Amino acid sequence: MEPRLTKKEEALIRETIRNKYSQVAAASPGSYFRYPTGAEGLRRQRYPLDLMRDFPKSLIESFCGVGNPFSLGPIHPGEAVLDIGCGAGLDTLLAAKMVGPEGRVAGLDATPGMIEKARAHAALLALPNVTFQVGEAESLPFPDNDFDVIISNGVFNLTLDKEKALKESHRVLKPGGRFMLADMVLVAALPPEKAGKIENWYQ
Repeated sequence: MEPRLTKKEEALIRETIRNKYSQVAAASPGSYFRYPTGAEGLRRQRYPLDLMRDFPKSLIESFCGVGNPFSLGPIHPGEAVLDIGCGAGLDTLLAAKMVGPEGRVAGLDATPGMIEKARAHAALLALPNVTFQVGEAESLPFPDNDFDVIISNGVFNLTLDKEKALKESHRVLKPGGRFMLADMVLVAALPPEKAGKIENWYQ
């Protein structure tokens, strides 16, 4: 079992992650990640490209998800969806297309620069059923039983208190709601020279 992080270490990790994703928001994600992003990432993850024909190029290029949460099940018209760690908004806006005008979608991200970019993309698409706000997965700013579906793409691995984040997700989901998570996990222990390093959180 790894030692608990100190408050100082937690603050450093959160600040460094926000700084990294602020830089990603201001540029193209391709130079920050070791896996395909943008249009190539969407194609490899088998996203429904037909639903994104009117998405602006800047939105497509901003995609840096690690998987495809939509592959885990359908999202139905009229549903309420929360995207935790929405980034520049691609998954959120795709979900908005799926739920249609009778549904609603909320995007949440800890990085203000990402939320600003997501709002700009939503304005270009003129989708009235989408909102974006800054917030943390461990403290969701929504009432109990508020959403039919939660999606998240490559975010929970960056969450310091995963148990609390999962409890919060359960709290805001309606009974019988679905949690569709795409993320990265370690499949083997890190070598001793790398294990326990704070830098592992934000490389």
